[in-house]
Amino acid sequence: MGTFALVVTIGVAFFFTYTNGFHDSANAIATSISTRALTPKAALLMSALMNMAGAFLGSGVAQTVSKGLIATPTGSKGMTILFAALIGAITWNLVTWYFGLPSSSSHALFGGLVGAALAGSSTVHWNGVLDKIVIPMVLSPVVGLIVGYLAMVAILWLFRRANPRKTKRGFRAAQTVSAAGMALGHGLQDAQKTMGVVVMALTIAGVQRGSGIPIWVKIAAAVMMSFGTYAGGWRVMRTLGRRIIDLEPPQGFAAETTSATILYLTSYIFTAPISTTHLITASIMGVGATKRPKAVRWGVAKNIVLGWIITMPAAAAVAALMFVVVNFAVG
Repeated sequence: MGTFALVVTIGVAFFFTYTNGFHDSANAIATSISTRALTPKAALLMSALMNMAGAFLGSGVAQTVSKGLIATPTGSKGMTILFAALIGAITWNLVTWYFGLPSSSSHALFGGLVGAALAGSSTVHWNGVLDKIVIPMVLSPVVGLIVGYLAMVAILWLFRRANPRKTKRGFRAAQTVSAAGMALGHGLQDAQKTMGVVVMALTIAGVQRGSGIPIWVKIAAAVMMSFGTYAGGWRVMRTLGRRIIDLEPPQGFAAETTSATILYLTSYIFTAPISTTHLITASIMGVGATKRPKAVRWGVAKNIVLGWIITMPAAAAVAALMFVVVNFAVG
């Protein structure tokens, strides 16, 4: 039963990575597709490859997830907690994908972990949740909004005398690089979150000691993230690429470069698992506000922010319910 539960939990973890990939593929490429810098097929292929590469670039975020949020539970109850947490996250991913809402897969996972842990009477490290989840969740969109605005102001000033047609053509080419950088940062952040959960499962089952990430876990997470990314998340892509503002190549470049830079800094310096969805959405809003405040469709933005707020509690509630159901069934 123990081995079966481990295999099932790891399988569900990698399926979560797949849903994360198709749900969040819009993060890296929506702006490039909407500005016609890349064709959809080329953008998805590039994003899939860069997401895979990013999964191998670090382990700090994975260790934060595996050690910093909940006490590593033990025995069959521990495996049930992880399974329920993943089901809660997957459920929220699918619901928000269906409605085209760019919510955070990361915060769905964190909410699932907290909700399942509470239902299973396991210890939640609230200081870790506050420092590593809540504070970055609030700060990263604010930073993305401000830096995106400033980056776009700088571009407008630097190219104020340039030929508009040539400038757009140049930034359209530059978006190939900025989109690749964003996809790499997404892989660096999001693939590691699943790695952290798999390490927890291996630890609970007694298969592994310590927080090191086995190479096969890295490969599997990277591959599943890439497959999910290539499947594409067209519903979310339309929201990010067209419904918030009408993007042009310089704006797309500014938003992607802003987001990618912040992703790398938070991954390597703070090892904080931030939401790529929150970051790119806020960056797009900041960039769009340089046209004029009304250029941003704030009604759409308000719905997105409301989705951000309810993501963790909604995933937590589903995970808690799933824990009760599974615990009753196996108990």
